Amino acid sequence: MTGPIAVLNGGSSSIKFSLYAEAGRADGTAPLEILAEGAIEELDRAPVFSARDRQGIVLASHRWDGVPRPSHEALLRHLIGWIESHPGAGTLQAVGHRVVFGGSIAEAALRIDAATLARLDALVPMMPLHLPQNLAPIRALASTHPALPQVACFDTAFHASVPRRDRLYALPRALADAGLIRYGFHGLSYESIAQRLPAIDPRAAAGRTIVAHLGNGASCCALAGGRSVGTTMGFSVLDGLVMGTRPGWLDPGILLYLLRQPGWDIARVERLLYHESGLLGVSGISSDMRDLLGRAEPAAREAVDLFCRRAVAAIGGLVASLGGLDALVFTGGIGEHADPVRREICTTLQWLGVDLDEEANRRGGPRLHRDASPVHIWVFPCDEDRVIAQHALRILRTH
Repeated sequence: MTGPIAVLNGGSSSIKFSLYAEAGRADGTAPLEILAEGAIEELDRAPVFSARDRQGIVLASHRWDGVPRPSHEALLRHLIGWIESHPGAGTLQAVGHRVVFGGSIAEAALRIDAATLARLDALVPMMPLHLPQNLAPIRALASTHPALPQVACFDTAFHASVPRRDRLYALPRALADAGLIRYGFHGLSYESIAQRLPAIDPRAAAGRTIVAHLGNGASCCALAGGRSVGTTMGFSVLDGLVMGTRPGWLDPGILLYLLRQPGWDIARVERLLYHESGLLGVSGISSDMRDLLGRAEPAAREAVDLFCRRAVAAIGGLVASLGGLDALVFTGGIGEHADPVRREICTTLQWLGVDLDEEANRRGGPRLHRDASPVHIWVFPCDEDRVIAQHALRILRTH
């Protein structure tokens, strides 16, 4: 077995990681097995490092107390040092990074060099709240481990197959040429589902499938033969379905109205859109679907209902673009664990031939449809980190 591949997911308060190794052949087709996973959390306070094996057993932990807080470089030196001293791991082959946005410059995973990093930096104004956090670990590792290959894997790349007409807004062409188009997100999640489908449901893999990635961030994707041909998110992660704290589809006239009111500036509107809307805003109680499903308040029920109805509307629109439906797949935290949400969505879609097995839904699947259902229904987890590790290994072998 050669050295492992590390996968990093940099956020505002944590850097999550997982560690993969090849199990078997070394020709790129060998399966990847997970060795360990964990995170460096509380980046803005007293950072804490933890790692566990695939059974959940804690392998290591460390806390940095005191002032000043350690830099990204110091934290990543600790992480890489632990990985390379971990029994059965060895010297890292490469690091794959989840990067939320690649714009039009990144329609596939890319090996990072100085020029690529500069091109990604230029995209920060389009994704200012997420992209800097994704790029920070890349920049830090380039400083501490300059010889270590790094690969950026983009949540937008899987949707490069969406037809151009479906990526356009009805805006002046000059704005589209400047990059104001629909990119779509959650692509690594959808790619992992597309990879699993052939073994689980060959008809769905070859046909027309809608994947509902439902969680704190939520979207739907239409797959035709395993390729994305439509999705509900657009230029940003604010678009489409109702989410934990984001509103989804919104009349832009509301924003124009608010910006003309006293006390409402860009920063205030941004806070509204990213942190105060969605399930939290409608319910006034919580952004957590588990919380809302357990509450009796009418506002909690209304938030859940709106979440489900918006998902149904999105699925209906994607079915129209596909010309029919062979399978519906639920994934994401809500999609995997909230059986009342799945039931509500499937019941409303019965006219499409969605025939839910209630008992299977309560059990959590993975198969949720009755034998005679024209539309197959599945629930299973996505595995974005494995997809990132696969891309990193492929690029390492071809460059």
